[in-house]
Amino acid sequence: MAESTIKLDAKIPEGLLAEKWTKYRSTMPLVNPANKRNLEIIVVGTGLAGASAAATLAELGYKVKAFCFQDSPRRAHSIAAQGGINAAKNYQNDGDSTYRLFYDTIKGGDYRSREANVYRLAEVSTDIIDQCVAQGVPFAREYGGMLSNRSFGGVQVQRTFYAAGQTGQQLLLGAYSALERQVGMGAVDMFSRHEMLEVVMIDGKARGIIARNLITGELERHFGHAVVLASGGYGNVFYLSTNAMGSNVTAAWKATKHGAAFANPCFTQIHPTCIPVSGDHQSKLTLMSESLRNDGRIWVPLKKDDSRKAVDIPEEERDYYLERRYPAFGNLVPRDVASRAAKERCDAGFGVGHSKMAVYLDFAASFERYGHLEANKNNLHGLIQEEILDLGRAVVKEKYGNLFDMYKQITGEDPYQMPMRIYPAVHYTMGGLWVDYNLMTNVPGLYACGEANFSDHGANRLGASALMQGLADGYFVLPYTIGAYLSGEIRTKSIPTDHEAFVEAENAVKNRINKLLQIKGKQSPESFHKRLGKIMWDKCGMARNEAGLKEAISEIRALKDEFWTDVRVMGDVEEFNPELDKAGRVADFIELGELMCIDALNRNESCGGHFREEYQTEEGEALRDDANYIYVAAWTQKEDGSWQLNKEPLNYENIKIAQRSYK
Repeated sequence: MAESTIKLDAKIPEGLLAEKWTKYRSTMPLVNPANKRNLEIIVVGTGLAGASAAATLAELGYKVKAFCFQDSPRRAHSIAAQGGINAAKNYQNDGDSTYRLFYDTIKGGDYRSREANVYRLAEVSTDIIDQCVAQGVPFAREYGGMLSNRSFGGVQVQRTFYAAGQTGQQLLLGAYSALERQVGMGAVDMFSRHEMLEVVMIDGKARGIIARNLITGELERHFGHAVVLASGGYGNVFYLSTNAMGSNVTAAWKATKHGAAFANPCFTQIHPTCIPVSGDHQSKLTLMSESLRNDGRIWVPLKKDDSRKAVDIPEEERDYYLERRYPAFGNLVPRDVASRAAKERCDAGFGVGHSKMAVYLDFAASFERYGHLEANKNNLHGLIQEEILDLGRAVVKEKYGNLFDMYKQITGEDPYQMPMRIYPAVHYTMGGLWVDYNLMTNVPGLYACGEANFSDHGANRLGASALMQGLADGYFVLPYTIGAYLSGEIRTKSIPTDHEAFVEAENAVKNRINKLLQIKGKQSPESFHKRLGKIMWDKCGMARNEAGLKEAISEIRALKDEFWTDVRVMGDVEEFNPELDKAGRVADFIELGELMCIDALNRNESCGGHFREEYQTEEGEALRDDANYIYVAAWTQKEDGSWQLNKEPLNYENIKIAQRSYK
């Protein structure tokens, strides 16, 4: 007999959309300061969401344990979000507002996100900027001292705050400073080089974790009245992505094994502005920030298989295809739209470079425009063309210099003299653990924030919104909502870690590790990861179809069987063993990859980053099925290992649903 679906209660407060969060925050149960000192919270992950959450919770008086699988929180992948962070401050006086940020986010996510969560995100966005400025984050400023803004894809206002081309790094340093202050005060116990390998459940609630010391190999038991997962996304299931190689899904996946629903796993974001693949030797791809699309124009030759250098192709023989197809937004269309357009041009034979799987990102027009502005501003007359271009290059260097330097170091080409070559690559995952309005999963006491949850972006994330969500969750949402849960836990004493649930959880981890070590096959974990990535990219990547997804599911299941019979893990348990770490993560990726394909096969529509070839308009745009698929697909695993689909309907009471158009 089939297991019944679980009830997904989003716990959205009653009342007007603009008043929900303020009223809810003001009326939820609280924990008094004396009781906070007796409550322990585990935070797994110390990127922007985890570091900000751990610092804020400790500041409030809770006892916090923070777990970082890196040697320092400063190495979290949040630093890779270079371009900026959104906030509806309307400094440009260009018509921005909380509602407009809310609307742009819902529309950008192709009407597949929860209204209440998105409005709250837009509402607290302005507080984030004030918080970060107070921490000393060096946001770019105008000449008069006002914080500067630029545009990102999918919007027609300038609301993105930035620190040159390293915004994520600077924001992370701010959160890291707040976290380290609490570590220094003894309010946070920091466990670096530790990886969470199991959730400990007691009486149906998350009560701790089993973590492995990645230096010594020792397994450790840690109790918490609540567990917060801020462990990032799962883009590395594709092997080649813009994510750091260590980024993985293991923490979230262990939660899923204990009944936490995994929502919308097929919603993967492909970023259009990445350095193209150069060969089989690569283990990751490099992101060129979306901010570059503010000043760079994207084009391909009008003639197929044009082998001329970009600078030798005259203006009239170039196709600025985004400007042609989407005149209202031009080069700043959302990422999913820009990515599919680049793929279409390359597949049609207009690609550039050695592989012909790239398009140009050209700054020549900006060099000239900024050059003339600088010359006029400084009363410089009679300059020759190259001198004007040099003035413009200096302006662009000030805005994006580190990105241009990075491109030159990787490709050997100077983007100040010739256009960049870019192509789409896996970047961000909109899916993740299902959470309610409080950011709690369907497992009591288990929370997820930042990219680890599914909550705010729908089927496609707008650029500069990842940093916004991570800090919103960590600084301004979770510290309130977790208190409402913990107010009912003040009588729960710390549970000793010799409790049978901790013993059983640790034994489960030991058995899994020993099983990996005892296989002694012939293939490395890395080789399985590469093969999985190719299946995923080819059949569940930028475009999917029914036949390909069914093939992928079959191939992944065969790969899983092969992995558990022929993987070879070198080294031993009780030592520093990156191969063992990798093997466990790849095993989780293989299982997740299958679920992603199952989810993509179930969703018979195209929306955002999920593009089913069978469901598209005559112009090649995504074709949603609002009659049948306005829901969150939240998957739980049954006892026999198969997957159960649970649906959370999405209700739009404040926005009119329409076919997305950026023309």
